Amino acid sequence: MRGKRAIGGGRRQLRHVMFQAALVASHHNPILKTFADRLRAAGKPHKVVITAVARKLVTIANALCKSRLKWANQAA
Repeated sequence: MRGKRAIGGGRRQLRHVMFQAALVASHHNPILKTFADRLRAAGKPHKVVITAVARKLVTIANALCKSRLKWANQAA
């Protein structure tokens, strides 16, 4: 495939919510901010960075659900 890719699968409303959550998390969560900054420094486009943060948020949410733990903000 050539050109830019787009995400079209899944539930549209959930994608929008995850994008907004990732946008906020990439600026305010210390761990995800360093992750996003590292991707930006590597020259990744803005939407690629936010999508990667959203995927990481989903992974964190799944791990919390599986282990039945509550979110505990950890210092980087």
